Amino acid sequence: MNLFVFGLGYTAQQFIATYRHRFSQVCGTSRTPRKLRIPEETEVEAYRFDGTDHDPRVVEQLARTDAVLVSIPPAGGADPVLEAFSQAIAAAPRLRWVGYLSTVGVYGNADGDWVDETSALNPASDRSRHRIAAERQWLELGQNSPFAVRIFRLAGIYGPGRNALLKVADGTAKRIVKPGQVFNRIHTADIAQVLMASMENPGSGKAVYNVADDEPGPPQDVIAYAAELLGVAPPPEVPFETAEQTPMARAFYEDNKRVRNTRIKTELGVTLRYPTYRHGLDALFEAGEGVG
Repeated sequence: MNLFVFGLGYTAQQFIATYRHRFSQVCGTSRTPRKLRIPEETEVEAYRFDGTDHDPRVVEQLARTDAVLVSIPPAGGADPVLEAFSQAIAAAPRLRWVGYLSTVGVYGNADGDWVDETSALNPASDRSRHRIAAERQWLELGQNSPFAVRIFRLAGIYGPGRNALLKVADGTAKRIVKPGQVFNRIHTADIAQVLMASMENPGSGKAVYNVADDEPGPPQDVIAYAAELLGVAPPPEVPFETAEQTPMARAFYEDNKRVRNTRIKTELGVTLRYPTYRHGLDALFEAGEGVG
């Protein structure tokens, strides 16, 4: 199987590091391919795509690919991959699977209630509204096509090199408290296994999956647990109203919901390696994250 990835960022690189051996060839795009820090042994061919201009070899590779993973977000209200490559993707003769990485932010605020893939979309920001528009465009592209289109709505991503242990260790962690606020999270290893399970059984038509852990919880609890693992005092609790935050970080707290992940288990047969943030942080701590 040949894989093409639009956007060789953190999540995509974690997926490739885990499953490179399952593919005959892996190609992808980056704004600055020369600056990518992908180990040479993974044998990934990277091509330039800055959202508008691209290396002409991208189209050549799409004609040879069996699966396309899209991890580039909308820009300026439009999906840059669809703007530049929708025709090439639709015409790719070997293509059987397209996966689009979206966000659970499309559900907006549910006041702490549970949401699933059938729940109404109620985005609180333009960023999430643009995500919804992109999702719909990708699903439309897959209508009456020989390839399946899958939308993956990701919860808060963490994993090696990006987690609460490192924030506590470097002193940047904040324990911001907003009563009643909960979030779901997802370890990159579990994102990877969901994607691989879907690719290996592409099926047909379209589908949407929530990719989240089993236990939504308050963000301050995650920081406190990371501090406990490291054997240090947690940072003091700070009321949300008085906390210094960027506009994007503050907007993140506008969404309060619990995300059901039943479909990835029943339809894709996935058993989460890290069903709670505690499982994930335990494994990262044992791997040396935040230590030394």
